[in-house]
Order: sequence, then structure tokens, then C-alpha cells
Amino acid sequence: MTSTNELMPQGAGVTAFAGTRLIARGAPLDVALAVKAALEGGESASVLVFDDRDARPVEFDLRGRPADVAARLAADAAWQSQTEDSAQVQPDEPGADAPRGRGRPRLGVVAREVTLLPRHWDWLAEQPGGASVVLRRLVDSARHASESKDRVRASREAVHRFMTAMAGNLPGYEEALRALYAGERARFEAWSVDWPEDVRDYVRELAQGAFA
Repeated sequence: MTSTNELMPQGAGVTAFAGTRLIARGAPLDVALAVKAALEGGESASVLVFDDRDARPVEFDLRGRPADVAARLAADAAWQSQTEDSAQVQPDEPGADAPRGRGRPRLGVVAREVTLLPRHWDWLAEQPGGASVVLRRLVDSARHASESKDRVRASREAVHRFMTAMAGNLPGYEEALRALYAGERARFEAWSVDWPEDVRDYVRELAQGAFA
């Protein structure tokens, strides 16, 4: 592990496996140091680390002393935080660099182009509050309506990602995958029951939101 493939935001947890054994879990720095110690202690199994939110693979730069590893992770986290903060206001937002007078704060509102047909603009013009207010309300309504489906989809994608990396050669993999996308929890758990304990337990944890 010689590069940082995924930058971990503060508070995000990760889990490390050596082969099919879970060897560390927790904050990125704690896990990185545990992985470093395991590898330097002669761990021969392939080590994989996963983001607990979406099972994406995470790689750490483990060169040097523990303090060096910690410094690099801290720098990565600071860089990501700065990038996210700067993205809140787009450079081309009208008045982004102008001094703010009295009145309502911007509240993170970003001005961008929206292309609609004439009949859409005509309808928006008839609505109280103006086009921006109506569009924000419509977007929020659509987001709320799809939240449940989005959670299921994201959970299934995380399970699929982890299974592909860790369980692709295990018996019942394809059947468990079919059960996952069919929304059949009992069948999914039945096909994964004989998997190595740590892999089975972690994949079932990831699958908590996969069955609506």
C-alpha cells in the first residue's frame, strides 16, 4: 500500500481485512497504523481496506514512521476539507466576490444555468415566490420521494462492491448476489451463511439497508 486512493473525511470509519480475516476497524489513522504493524510483523495475506460507508477500497501511504503516516493522513483530510469549503461558492456566481450588505445570508445558494421549455417558464412565472423558490421546492420534494429507493440502491451497490472484492470465489456468491438484487434477505443470508465469519458478518452489516 503505497498511495492514498481515497481521501477519508474526518469521522469516516474503515475496515481492514487480511485475506478473509478482519484485522482492524475504526478511524482511518488507527486502521492505517494497525495495517502497517501487521505488514511489518510478517502478515502474508493480501490486505484490503474498505470505507464503511460504501465499501469503496481505501489505500494508505504507509512509508516511514507512524508519525509520517499520521502527518500524510492529516494533510489529506485538510486538503479535502478545504476543497469542499471552496466548492460552496462557485467563482462564476454573481456577486461571489462582492462585499455583502445587510439582508439575508447566501446560505450556500449557487447560481447556475437552467434550461427549460417556454411552457415551463410560463408556468413558473405564474407561481408565487418566483422561479427559484418553486424549483428548489420541486427538487426537495423529488429528493424526499426517492430517499428510500436511493438508500436501497446505495446499500446494494456497497454490498456488490465488497462481495466482488472479497467473496467472488466463495460458494454461493452468484446466488447471494441474485438474492440481493431481488430483495430477498432470507435467501441472501442462507447463501452466505458458510462464508468466513468476518466476511459474512461485514457483508450482512453493509446489507442492512439493501432490503426495503
